[in-house]
Amino acid sequence: MKFSKNFRLCSALCLLSIASFAQTGRTPIAEEEGKSNLEKFAATYHDRASWEQRASLIRSNILSGLQLNPLPAKHALKPVSNGKKNMNGYTVENVAFESMPGFWVTGNVYRPPGIKKKVAGILVPQGHFGKIEEARGDAEWQSLCAGLARMGAVVLAYDMVGYSESNQCEHKMPVASKIQTWNSIRAVDFLLSQEDVDPKRIAITGASGGGTQTFLLTAVDKRIAVSVPVVMVSAHFYGGCVCESGLPIHSGPGIETNNAEIAALAAPRPMIIVSDGKDWTKNVPTVEFPYIKNVYSLYNAADKIKNAHFPDEGHDYKFSKRQPVYNFLAAHLSLDLNKIKNKDGQIDESFVTIQPFADLKVFNDRTKRPGYAVTGNDAVTALFPGK
Repeated sequence: MKFSKNFRLCSALCLLSIASFAQTGRTPIAEEEGKSNLEKFAATYHDRASWEQRASLIRSNILSGLQLNPLPAKHALKPVSNGKKNMNGYTVENVAFESMPGFWVTGNVYRPPGIKKKVAGILVPQGHFGKIEEARGDAEWQSLCAGLARMGAVVLAYDMVGYSESNQCEHKMPVASKIQTWNSIRAVDFLLSQEDVDPKRIAITGASGGGTQTFLLTAVDKRIAVSVPVVMVSAHFYGGCVCESGLPIHSGPGIETNNAEIAALAAPRPMIIVSDGKDWTKNVPTVEFPYIKNVYSLYNAADKIKNAHFPDEGHDYKFSKRQPVYNFLAAHLSLDLNKIKNKDGQIDESFVTIQPFADLKVFNDRTKRPGYAVTGNDAVTALFPGK
């Protein structure tokens, strides 16, 4: 079996991370055990009311495990913007905002030009694969964001903690998942602060670690209307990195769960799960998806959950995987799919200009990160209350 370079990189990172937090985090289990766990979970509810009791307990445990219960106070975002560029049917703007005083979330906003009404807003959190130190510069992410913007959405791509421009602390720190989830909550706030974004049409999509961020944010933040977790939903794999499973979000007093069930907390909001045959999502069509679809059925919303499975592909978010995502988001966010189709009616990303990462950075020689920015693992951890 051949694995892509990106998948091998991700696997190596995951194995290193598993070794570093095996005593506190969740490590992979056997596939059959993951399937058996879902069967046990299903026996704990029988209708919408009993499911919602379980869902409430899972959601509460996630927030408690992330040390975000109660949520921190929300301070001013203090956005910074520079380097806006006009491209072919979209614009790109380098941005940053404070998720906590002294800690900056860095990214790019892709927009359709000439917006005259409120449009959908889409979050794109970065994941573990590709050139991880320059993830936002990867062609897959730029193509996805540009495509969604040209279709009519305001898109925010933002860094993982400790990578790319989010270098105020290291990535593999014990509270990485807490900080990343809080950054995502504040990213929703940032999108909603934009005058051209419709608060009823907020979506999120990410792959690998960004896929984990996708279903975690959707689970705890009802403002997310549509979600697209890519190559990450699994009943037997918990993430493999401290930023995903280093805190006790999968078990707590009176509750045991896994990522497949956490993804089910999206119900009844529209969701498409993208999976493949060469990583831990290989069983999604037969194991995870039927479980999640059953939860949606409790809301009479089975038509709102989809699975796009690629049995011969690996751990990525390449063009083949982006195509069903474009279709799904167009249908549920009122986007114009024709904007990215060629004369033959096929989705075509040839309009995208891939920019060097240096041109996408918000902090540079001309725009400095404010001097009061906090640096170092301990100092950043201290910004975020809760134990």
